[in-house]
Amino acid sequence: MTKQRLELGELGEKLALKKLKALGYKKITQNYRCPLGEVDLIARDNDTMVFVEIKTRRGKSLGYAKEAVDARKRRQLSKVALAYMKSNDCYGVKARFDVVAVSLAKDNPRIEVIKNAFDLAY
Repeated sequence: MTKQRLELGELGEKLALKKLKALGYKKITQNYRCPLGEVDLIARDNDTMVFVEIKTRRGKSLGYAKEAVDARKRRQLSKVALAYMKSNDCYGVKARFDVVAVSLAKDNPRIEVIKNAFDLAY
């Protein structure tokens, strides 16, 4: 991955985290990795554990960023979420998947939080 793409992703993650905190989410961990893959952010929204995929695009619509979470990505995120919950004894905990789309078009970033964006896909 190029340095530019990494920097774009980091900026998008910072903006998304700021937005989520303003909505009352509490960060558990960021960039969680396991042998099955990676999830950008794990947070709590009241009594629900939320696995968040952040998609950042420069000069593209928010819809374009949202479409990047395809069926393959949903399966991979589902596997990582199940592995995290199992390894942290999260039995009986409510969980969901959110997607945050960040568009860096022009000077004004646009951020959309899609709660419960998809169901477990494993």
